[in-house]
Amino acid sequence: MADSYDREVVRQETTTGEPVRPVAPVTTSRTAVYREGGYNSRAIQAVWWIVAFVDVLIAIRFLLKVLGANPAPFVRFMYDITWPLVVWFHGIFNTAQEGRSIFEPESLVAMAVYALIGWGIVSLIRLMSRPRSTTTVVD
Repeated sequence: MADSYDREVVRQETTTGEPVRPVAPVTTSRTAVYREGGYNSRAIQAVWWIVAFVDVLIAIRFLLKVLGANPAPFVRFMYDITWPLVVWFHGIFNTAQEGRSIFEPESLVAMAVYALIGWGIVSLIRLMSRPRSTTTVVD
């Protein structure tokens, strides 16, 4: 079933062919309707927005740790809201620390895994909402 956000492109195809005998040229006309955006594009955009938002939060956490940020209220807030997103990957790799700077590879792994999960969800949405026919010919 078509979404209200789907577009239809109508293309007029005209062909002119010369007949075998020198008579008036034959002209035929045909109109084809092609569906664009057959997938649920709003849901796909929402999934990618959420994945990007989560990845940006984790990237901020990673940068704050690598740069050795002081425990200001914003820094503590960022660590607190991103910890539940990163805890699943804690302990996969060793964390390296040099002074106040902490290299936290679980943040990088979390960003990659969340991007893969987002890609899987988008693929599932496209699979479930794929149009049955992509071309309709109207004469």
